[in-house]
Amino acid sequence: MSNVITARTAGLRAKVALAVLGSVAGLMGAGAASAAGTDSDVPSMAVKYNVHSLATDAGVNELYRRITFAATRVCPDASPRDLSRKQMVEQCRDQAVARAIAQIDNPRLAALHASHSKNG
Repeated sequence: MSNVITARTAGLRAKVALAVLGSVAGLMGAGAASAAGTDSDVPSMAVKYNVHSLATDAGVNELYRRITFAATRVCPDASPRDLSRKQMVEQCRDQAVARAIAQIDNPRLAALHASHSKNG
C-alpha cells in the first residue's frame, strides 16, 4: 500500500515529499513578489521507501542517500562564483533533508542524519 507519510498515517510502503520553502523561490528565477506562498507552490520530489527497510543499517543508509539526492534535485545548482547563492542552495538542501527526516520520524534515520550534519 502506498500513501503519503503524515503525522496521521503510515503504511508498509510510504512516500515522503521533500519540500523547499520560502526564500529559495528567488533562486529559481521567481521574483520576491511571486515567492511561493503555499506548500503546493514549492518544488518537491517524492521518495518512495519500504518502512520495513528502516530496520536495517543498509536500508537506512540507502534511504538517506536517496533523500539527499532528491534534495539536490529540488534545490537548484548555483555557480561556484556566486557565493551567496551557493550558500542559499546549501541551506535549501539542508532544510529539505531535515524536513524529510522529520516527516519520516525514524530514530535510526534521525541518528544517521545527525552524524552527517556534524561532519558536514
